[in-house]
Amino acid sequence: MKTISVPDMMCEHCVNRITNGLKEAGLNFTVSLENKTVEIDGCENCVKTAVSELEDLGYTPKVL
Repeated sequence: MKTISVPDMMCEHCVNRITNGLKEAGLNFTVSLENKTVEIDGCENCVKTAVSELEDLGYTPKVL
């Protein structure tokens, strides 16, 4: 599991946008609004895909 910080995730609408985007990319993940993180279950390529998807959605992700 790799953790990606998404500091600009602010509300349930953000969670839904992120969830839908990452589902479309076929990733295994968990979103936490409380922690403002996304946990990716997969390889380094999955993490890169997730970061790219988050950036495309307008967020500023950072792999922890």
